[in-house]
Amino acid sequence: MEAAEELKRQKRAKKMMLWFSLVSLVMGFAGWTSAYIVSSKRKDWIAEIDLPSSFWISTAVILISSITFYIARKRLYKEDYKSAVGLLGFTALLGIAFVFLQFAGFSTMIANGYYFTGPTSSIKISYIFLIAFVHLIHLFAGLIVLAVVFYKTLKQRYLPSNSLGFELGETFWHFLGLLWLYLVLFMHFVK
Repeated sequence: MEAAEELKRQKRAKKMMLWFSLVSLVMGFAGWTSAYIVSSKRKDWIAEIDLPSSFWISTAVILISSITFYIARKRLYKEDYKSAVGLLGFTALLGIAFVFLQFAGFSTMIANGYYFTGPTSSIKISYIFLIAFVHLIHLFAGLIVLAVVFYKTLKQRYLPSNSLGFELGETFWHFLGLLWLYLVLFMHFVK
């Protein structure tokens, strides 16, 4: 009985650690988006710039990847490891596609004469690069987490009754998707 209580406490503690981490990430991005809003009052602010289409495509890709991760968990709960592994693999491919689409967006911005720094850059463009790039760094962390979840699912180390690592990885992945959705909508609507 005592061992079961200890496992429950550990599970709660790990979930709380993840949520504290996610809240700190939200605070960081809230700071950057707040600075973006404050800076939008500057005279050198470029109000009319459209985000690259690859940013919008990457938004759809990461949201679809969230759905495939969710379905993978449902398959895991039914102990259908083969389907769960396949869905996690597809989720990883979508995550990698997101990365390539982000770099395509950066390339489009540069091709249009928008640079992160230098004489032809602007504060708005610098914020767009910064916000997108910092999110991308977190997505790389998400891909590492996804690789661990994939491996452990492949080796059938998760059980429907003991899938905490899977659930934590899924929560982080969903967070990254929702964060990107917020960021791309924010950068689109806040001129």
